[in-house]
Amino acid sequence: MSFGLPRPARPEAGCGVSRLWSRLSRAAAMPSSQLVGQLVELCLRCLIINISRYISDIKYLPPNIKDRLIKIMSTRGRITDSNINEVLHPEVQRLDLRSCDISDLALQHLCKCRKLKALNLKSSREHRNSITSEGIKAVASSCSDLHEISLKGCCNVTDEGVLALALNCQLLKIIDLGGCLSITDKSLQALGKNCPFLQCVDFSTTQVSDSGVVALVSGPCAKQLEEINMGYCINLTDKAVEAVLTACPQICILLFHGCPLITDHSREVLEQLVGSRKLKQVTWSVY
Repeated sequence: MSFGLPRPARPEAGCGVSRLWSRLSRAAAMPSSQLVGQLVELCLRCLIINISRYISDIKYLPPNIKDRLIKIMSTRGRITDSNINEVLHPEVQRLDLRSCDISDLALQHLCKCRKLKALNLKSSREHRNSITSEGIKAVASSCSDLHEISLKGCCNVTDEGVLALALNCQLLKIIDLGGCLSITDKSLQALGKNCPFLQCVDFSTTQVSDSGVVALVSGPCAKQLEEINMGYCINLTDKAVEAVLTACPQICILLFHGCPLITDHSREVLEQLVGSRKLKQVTWSVY
């Protein structure tokens, strides 16, 4: 199919535009059913390369195009505090920002995403310092339909942020607090009391103690919990392991490695309480 347009000069090899031109040339040979989608994809990639030039125009794109733009930008780490407001739209349901350099300022703009169900703020490095409880409170107050959230490595998130999530996002099924160094028993108490649908919880490398674990599995979520990662929690003892195995009949993954106060007694409890139940994964360290 020929569009009757003059062929532009081929750009210099090695640049991003050159690669796009090469893909466009190949796209011209595609069946028409595939051509439109490929052209849209190439246009979006070209837009991202020149994002600063067209940032004010992005907000006029329809939601389905914005969804594709969000996916590409988030994968490449191109979503920032300064452009996220233009990229987002009210129908967004999943947002993966683990590769993006954002702060609490970006999270303030999630107020427009009231249908958001999954948010990944996991740090792509060892720690993410720019996200705090203030940002998480902003998310919690606007995104009550949230089902999944990962705050792994967000070391400045405290109990205050988790409390806001527990109170406002009671449909939570998955929460990852691993490496949130300031998290204590208060967070698990709040989750156990307010989030009855919890299935997977990661609070590894936190300050949580036996009391927090007992509070978590004493709540209505105990019958739903399937996965718990409490590795490297130096305050935990055999009491925490026994509490989980006793109260959570659906548990299939339990990680408590790197906990120096947990002894071989937990292995004995595993043998006694698990019985015919099939655990997919159990890891621990014997000191």
